[in-house]
Amino acid sequence: MDSWMIRAFILAACLLPMMVESRVRHYKFNVVMKNTSRLCSTKPIVTINGNFPGPTIYAREDDTVLVKVVNHVNYNVSIHWHGIRQLRTGWADGPAYITQCPIQTSQSFVYNFTITGQRGTLLWHAHILWLRATVHGALVILPKLGIPYPFPKPDHERVVILAEWWKSDTEDVINEAMNSGLAPNVSDAHTINGYPGPSPNCSSIDGYQLDVRAGKSYLLRLINAALNEELFYKIAGHNFTVVEVDATYVKPFQTDTVVIAPGQTTNVIITANKRGGKFAMTASTFMDTPVVAIDNVTAMATLHYSGTLSASPTTLTATPARNATPVADTFATSLRSLNSKTYPANVPQRVDRSLFFAVGLGVNACPTCKAANGSRVVASVNNITFVMPTTALLQAHFFNITGVYTTDFPGNPPTPFNYTGAPPQGLATTTATKVYRLPYNATVQVVLQDTGIIAAENHPVHLHGFNFFVVGKGLGNFNSKTDPKKFNLVDPVERNTVAVPSGGWVAIRFTADNPGVWFMHCHLEVHTTWGLKMAFQVDNGKGPNQSLLPPPQDLPTCS
Repeated sequence: MDSWMIRAFILAACLLPMMVESRVRHYKFNVVMKNTSRLCSTKPIVTINGNFPGPTIYAREDDTVLVKVVNHVNYNVSIHWHGIRQLRTGWADGPAYITQCPIQTSQSFVYNFTITGQRGTLLWHAHILWLRATVHGALVILPKLGIPYPFPKPDHERVVILAEWWKSDTEDVINEAMNSGLAPNVSDAHTINGYPGPSPNCSSIDGYQLDVRAGKSYLLRLINAALNEELFYKIAGHNFTVVEVDATYVKPFQTDTVVIAPGQTTNVIITANKRGGKFAMTASTFMDTPVVAIDNVTAMATLHYSGTLSASPTTLTATPARNATPVADTFATSLRSLNSKTYPANVPQRVDRSLFFAVGLGVNACPTCKAANGSRVVASVNNITFVMPTTALLQAHFFNITGVYTTDFPGNPPTPFNYTGAPPQGLATTTATKVYRLPYNATVQVVLQDTGIIAAENHPVHLHGFNFFVVGKGLGNFNSKTDPKKFNLVDPVERNTVAVPSGGWVAIRFTADNPGVWFMHCHLEVHTTWGLKMAFQVDNGKGPNQSLLPPPQDLPTCS
């Protein structure tokens, strides 16, 4: 064989792993009703493939994922791949009436997206009505083949999904609230991997059990899929090493308590450093606004060492107080981007667009809301209570359909006031469908300021289509002259969902390098329902790969 042929074979052998590294992953989601028993009662719930929580999606960085969703229930359905960048593929993002019309009964849609520059834990969930309560699951993105974790590889990995459970139908819960004008009833329990924990005189499988072997290490992929509550997560007698949040690596640090808001994910490593035994695993509410009702029931699961008798007593742990703000602050301030040579923190150092968003509650007139004396609680961003359109915003943008929305969303509150002090006299908001327009590749800073109207409250805000850097946060009103001097522009944590502190503010930065229409909203479902949401329209760039791709042929239509 000629030497050039030998070299060619060697080169081909070297390139082959690179050529086959990325692949297409196919999944099928059948949306079906399933009778499910919890807390001594049974009800039909909407599920994916009959499972609660739903199936875990596994893929690697650079893989293409195709998920065929077939709707067999009487609700309209859409699925959001929470945290996936969806570069140029906004049609697959999933929020109903924002990037797509929902999938109607007996119809189907194939979500098609490629995972680019991401690895770690995300989640998927329904993004219409309150179906997220039972329609959710994990999305695990493994590193490229041959690329190790930037921390010691654990012996095993487990997915742990935190959520809520209502004995009532969740659609009945929110519909009753919207008709009355009052806040909806809170959930009846929290759940860990679908189970609230042991219930007297109920099924013995009401508790999740995590089996471990002494001396082994475990990567726990934590997900908060709850509708309305931030949660504390603990395991008795064990500490966690936090290594990732929202599918971005962080500088490792140790803690005995994880704080996780709806829509957020956190990867932690735990070492089974006991000889044996059973240890309580808990999920309990974090809410530092005393006037807001919460689900006060702590979910309990068990960390069970191999060889331990099932009748052995369980070591318990004290859960933080519901208003343990110092615990939450300590956790949040410990998060820093890894900012290594391989995983740099590309924080925008200059800002093209500086926005100030006041987020909070309000009160609007509602003559039919007798329970609330002719008014209803609403929520807003810069005093705009967002009205969902009947034509998806992305379709209106792509096809130049007029009359669906306007691009005059205010970059600042129309009427400035003392946001965390005494509320203004007028509590009414403006109802409208407005978006904020951004040029391609603009660097954007958004200061999210909580307000004290009705009550100061923590708001976990999620931005679709982008990751952002959390460059600063504080209590009280944001000071545009002094607070930016304290911003971390070196290694701030990178996220897709950030908790705006109760009675405070948070500053985020991102680069608008993804053309399309992208939802930004509070991930407390009650606040989203009330209107705490908006959208960014990011224009196409001039380059060949800087434009939104055309919609797929099977994109659902609005009826």
